[in-house]
Amino acid sequence: MNDEARVIHDINAELASAGLNANIVVRDLDSRREISTSTDAAMPIASVVKIPIALALLTRISEGDLDGSQPITIEPERFDTAGQTGTSRFHHPAQIALDDLVMLSVCFSDNTATDALLDIVAPAEIQSDLDRLGVRGIHIRHHLGGLLQTPLESLPESEAHLAYDLARSRPSPGAGHRIWQLDVSRANFGTAAGLTDLLQEIWRPSRIDPVVASRLRSLMAGNIIRHRLAPDFASDATTWSSKTGTLLNLRHEIGVVDHADGQSIAVTALSESSNPASAQPAAEAALGAAARALHNLLR
Repeated sequence: MNDEARVIHDINAELASAGLNANIVVRDLDSRREISTSTDAAMPIASVVKIPIALALLTRISEGDLDGSQPITIEPERFDTAGQTGTSRFHHPAQIALDDLVMLSVCFSDNTATDALLDIVAPAEIQSDLDRLGVRGIHIRHHLGGLLQTPLESLPESEAHLAYDLARSRPSPGAGHRIWQLDVSRANFGTAAGLTDLLQEIWRPSRIDPVVASRLRSLMAGNIIRHRLAPDFASDATTWSSKTGTLLNLRHEIGVVDHADGQSIAVTALSESSNPASAQPAAEAALGAAARALHNLLR
């Protein structure tokens, strides 16, 4: 067993001990050398889907098909997307510029803002954009409101573990899932390879408008959710730009660490936990440590 294989073996053992099944891909965006922990597999991607959604909106704004300053009315009663941040917490109608809704979607992971964007550019249109870019392995099917209609929302807090138990009961491949939001035949889903290809195009654009790519990189750098991989990548000598995705037992993050010496390394971590709990700091720490260990193989 060579050094790289030994590191990957140890990483997978540590992830398993933390109750995680994970596929982590790291790629040097210039040399394109890539390392991963396991065979790629499609997984529901939760809020990670907000990156291709933002890309589609920013592209249309750049091309003049949409006006970024156009005020969009957010009427809370229209959106079944109660959440933790941004317009998801609004109780009263408000007008917000389209470009600012994109910011709220990416930086604050605002579900209500995202669903307002999907009312303007439908999932099928965004899927067509990805197909034209040649980015495979990402499929967008539905609004984000459905992510807050799982069994968890209908259970009292004392019985929340039942939803996590149901989430972690993995059916055989191709058999679907009893929670539709976790069923790759129905939910928004992606592969680590496809999401890494998307990061490649955003950071080293060949088909995306460079101005659009720059704007999206800036938004990802402003992501306020920084408890998962950021502690292992943020420093005075690096910039960590990312988007997380969390749903029931899913814990994802995709991003790029830009080093002061010019090297940029994409990191895609898609994981599911077998622990029946919402707060899992040990799992978060294990995922970050694993991603950092893979990253270090490329430095």
